[in-house]
Amino acid sequence: MKFNKILLVFGATLLVVIACFSSIWITKQSHSGGKQIRNMRIAPVVFVPGSSASINRFDDLFTALNKGRRAKDKYSVLKVLVKKNNKLVYSGKVTDANHQPFIVVGFEDNSDSYANIKRQGKWLDIALTDLKKRYHFRQLSAVGHSNGGLDWTEYLENYYSSSDFSIDTLMTLGTPYNFSETSITKPTDMFRDFRDGATSLPSSLTVYSIAGSEDYTTDGLVPVQSVLAGKYIFQNHVKTYTQITVSGSNAQHSDLPDNTEVIQLIQEYVLGDNNSANHRRARNALKKEVEPKKDDDQKDNKDN
Repeated sequence: MKFNKILLVFGATLLVVIACFSSIWITKQSHSGGKQIRNMRIAPVVFVPGSSASINRFDDLFTALNKGRRAKDKYSVLKVLVKKNNKLVYSGKVTDANHQPFIVVGFEDNSDSYANIKRQGKWLDIALTDLKKRYHFRQLSAVGHSNGGLDWTEYLENYYSSSDFSIDTLMTLGTPYNFSETSITKPTDMFRDFRDGATSLPSSLTVYSIAGSEDYTTDGLVPVQSVLAGKYIFQNHVKTYTQITVSGSNAQHSDLPDNTEVIQLIQEYVLGDNNSANHRRARNALKKEVEPKKDDDQKDNKDN
């Protein structure tokens, strides 16, 4: 009788132990995906398209940047569409293949106006806040084409907090800091607001402003002087500000994200890809045509 009681107690104890270990194993399995993402220590590159462009705007650029890379080293692509009601629609995925995944943040309302730039700055903040909760990154780099660069400027001056994450690099492509004006003597309301709010820009930020040029006055849509007006916003407020002008074929406004020279600049200054032999040859060829100048004084819809 005593033996039976001992056996009963032992059996009950064994069942409890098995149940506990099973619960722990199930918990580990259910959270393994989240832990994998958190342990990736990613530093994404976040791309924002311009007006009239969709979240597919950079697809050709991503194909070019992934060309020649082994499957395990390719940049993964995640796309986030911010709806007018602030809801987020995700497509694609972030993988552990590369610690610099590409993330595109686009907007359902992609119309062209200063009022909408202000709304998009807020929407960009909503998207980045949610992305930070999902992927727990501590730093990112930013790229904006056309009005996408204005969205980044609006965000950095009015929403960004370094306590959330650091933004190391901002590269803007054909961004019209003074809209369609050809002279800084005719400042727009947006330009004045950006200039006056520049003290809020992160002092650790490195900025590259890329201008396209057909004839050294315009890229076919945006006046070169409007792009150059960025220096009056960023210079003396960020760590470094570098102005670069590309010309020749595919230097028109809508072609800039797919321009060979621009792709090489992204590889070097945003991705830090300085090691491959192909990149070194491309960089040397690029230096013959365009030198970065430090100034002291869509795929379906091509955007504005």
